[in-house]
Amino acid sequence: MQLVADRLHKKFGAITAVAGVSFAATPGEVLGLLGPNGAGKSTIISMLSGLTKPDMGAVQIDGRPLGTGADPGKQCIGLVTQEITLLEDLPARMNLEFFGGLYGLSGHKLAARIAAVLELTSLSDRAGDAPKEFSGGMRRRLNIACALLHEPHILLLDEPTVGVDPQSRNAIFETIEVLAGEGRTLIYTTHYMEEVERLCDRVVIIDHGKVLADDSLSGLLASAPVANKLTLRYDLPPDRAALTEITGLPGVIQVDLAGTQLSVSAADLGTAAPRVLERLAARGFSCQELTSRRANLEDVFLALTGRTLRDA
Repeated sequence: MQLVADRLHKKFGAITAVAGVSFAATPGEVLGLLGPNGAGKSTIISMLSGLTKPDMGAVQIDGRPLGTGADPGKQCIGLVTQEITLLEDLPARMNLEFFGGLYGLSGHKLAARIAAVLELTSLSDRAGDAPKEFSGGMRRRLNIACALLHEPHILLLDEPTVGVDPQSRNAIFETIEVLAGEGRTLIYTTHYMEEVERLCDRVVIIDHGKVLADDSLSGLLASAPVANKLTLRYDLPPDRAALTEITGLPGVIQVDLAGTQLSVSAADLGTAAPRVLERLAARGFSCQELTSRRANLEDVFLALTGRTLRDA
C-alpha cells in the first residue's frame, strides 16, 4: 500500500511543529525520515498513524484519506513508538496475546501469528520470560513483534534502535529487510546515519517542520556541497603562499588549515590529490599522514540543517 503525506500542517499553541510536509512511501520501500531534535519527525509519525489530526492537509492510504478515531484504515498500519509499550511482568507470549486481542485476533490465527513474529524477531526461545528480564534490545524487538501481529501493510518505526546492543540492532535491521522484501511499506526515523545508509531506499530530511530534501541516498550524496575530502598532516604547516597556490589548482573546491592538519575538498580526488602533494612537496612541505573519504549522508545532513547543536 502507498502511504502519502499531503501538505501536512500541525501547530501546538504558538509553535508550528509541521509546516506543509509532503512525501510518499511505496510498497517494498524503506523511507528514512531524518531531522534534528525538534524537527517534527514524531509529530509526522503521529499524524501518519492517525493518532493526531493534522490542522491542514491529509494522510492518504492508496488514495483514501486516513482519519483519527476508529478509522478502518488503521488496520493496515503497524506503529513502533519510541517509548516501549509492554506489560513488564507478563511473559512475552502473554504480551503478544494481549496486543493480538486488541487487533481482534484470537484462536489458531493468533497462535500462528505469535509464533511467526517471535521467529521473525528471534525471540522464540524467550517467549516464556517477562520483558523485565530482557535486555533493552530484546524489549525493542518484542515491541516490534507486537506491532506486526496483525500483518500490517504499512509499518511506522520511530527510532526503534535507541539504546540497543549491536546484536539486537542487527537483528532489527534484518527484520526490516525481510519486511521490505515482502512488499510492505516502511517509514523509519533515526538519528543514526549509518542505519539510513544501510536500510533506506529513499531519505526525507526534515527541519523546522519542513521538507529540506527528498531523494534516493545516491541522489542526496550527489547533491553534497563537497563530494570528496583529502586530509593531510604536516610537521610544519604550509604557509599562506602554498595555501594560495593549491587553492587555485583545477578541481580544488576548498582548502582549510587547522594547526598542522590540512583539509582539501575536491570534485575528483584522483586528479586533485597528486597535484596538491606535488605542489606542496615542491615548496618543501613533506606530508606525514594522508587520509581521504567521500561525502556521506552526515555531510549532506549537516549542510542542510546546520552544524549548531540545538534541543528544539
